[in-house]
Amino acid sequence: MTHPLSPMLLLAAASLLAGCKDATPPPAPLAVVVAGPVHAQTAPDSDSALHYPVEVAARYSNVMSFRIDGQIVSRTVRLGDSVHQGQVVARQDPVDAQKQVASAQAQLEGAEHKLVFAKQQLDRDHAQAKRNLIATNQLEQTQDNFTAAQAARDQAAAQLKLAQNNLQYTSLTADHDGVITSENAQTGEVVKAGQAVYGLAWNGDTDINLDAAERDLGKMAVGQAASVTFAALPDKHYDAKVREISPAADPQSRTYRVKLTLLHPGPEVRLGMTGDAMLQPVGSKSAAVARIPDATFRLPATAIFHQGKDPAVWVVKPGNTLELRPVSVVDYGERTATVATGLKDGEQIVLAGVHTVFAGEKVKPVKPLFDGEGDNSQASQPAAVSAEALQ
Repeated sequence: MTHPLSPMLLLAAASLLAGCKDATPPPAPLAVVVAGPVHAQTAPDSDSALHYPVEVAARYSNVMSFRIDGQIVSRTVRLGDSVHQGQVVARQDPVDAQKQVASAQAQLEGAEHKLVFAKQQLDRDHAQAKRNLIATNQLEQTQDNFTAAQAARDQAAAQLKLAQNNLQYTSLTADHDGVITSENAQTGEVVKAGQAVYGLAWNGDTDINLDAAERDLGKMAVGQAASVTFAALPDKHYDAKVREISPAADPQSRTYRVKLTLLHPGPEVRLGMTGDAMLQPVGSKSAAVARIPDATFRLPATAIFHQGKDPAVWVVKPGNTLELRPVSVVDYGERTATVATGLKDGEQIVLAGVHTVFAGEKVKPVKPLFDGEGDNSQASQPAAVSAEALQ
């Protein structure tokens, strides 16, 4: 016996199957790509210029020290004081030196008395020898005694002069006009001869010193123009020129000392100031640098895709579809590539994962986690996409 509801159940089942057949599958999720805008660089001269930190230093300077051992009993100048030539800046205890002078003076007086006596004896013996009253060897002995007394007098005079000089050396004086740049000994300290007490920077010409890397030596020459700015004087620029380039590298840093001279220094430029020097390279340039045009784009190396042998980049077009755009690369850096043609300012390109996409693909562009806002170079490797961006 047939159930009365069977035809109705069959009809419902058929309708259900028809509905399932007509349903469309859900769209596939968009591919997420790390992308960012590119901007043209229009100041290649400032990029190619050599930039180095500098410090103001006196052209001539010396260490001030006593010539003899002794104890410092007074100092008359301090760090930063100006001194003039001949000014006494420190004194040692003079007692021992004074006693040496007194002893040398006494020895000289004794030697002079002996010399007077020897001269008188020589005169008497000469007179007696003319009358044959003394033997010849006695006259010769008297002559020898006179010569020895004369030498002893000269030696005592030299010892007195040396003692007087040592007494004078207990006062430390400035050899030149200048500024005290360091204090290396304190009052009451016993110092050795030649031990540093003060550092003195001479007045007059000043140098701007920088330490150049070996790779930049070929881009520098004596007489080369430079522009110098100082952190303490941010609103001023000073013209300078290269005065001297060291012929040998520093044994520790392996850099070469380069000295600049300010063409129009002012009193506001003081010793020890730090700043920055910019020098335009001289001499031959590499072909890559020479052919860089006026407007270029600096991209991370991960953005370059090779279509055969030709470089290209993925450009995100309006509607978030991808276009493979040929470009010309004029220079490769350690992590960057400089592109001259093929891009427009402000266009968005894929920065990473260029081998996982295809032309015409619809994508979802996201920024790198650390895109360095305001940095047109896109210089570092793009960061990984965050988990939130992939959702």
